[in-house]
Amino acid sequence: MAIFRAREVAQFSDVELIEQESKLRTELIQQYGKVSAGGAPDNPGQIRELRRTIARIKTEQNKRRSA
Repeated sequence: MAIFRAREVAQFSDVELIEQESKLRTELIQQYGKVSAGGAPDNPGQIRELRRTIARIKTEQNKRRSA
């Protein structure tokens, strides 16, 4: 699991943003699948951090589109 801060996300290229978002979404779906199957995530805060990191990436993508 890779957690990126806003300043790190701002340094990524457009292609890297898309790749990282895809990887994080896959990991998030896997965690949701584990929870829905009755299990528990490896780290309870992991789902929240994945969602926040995806949101940071989406925010940066929107900034770049509007600029």
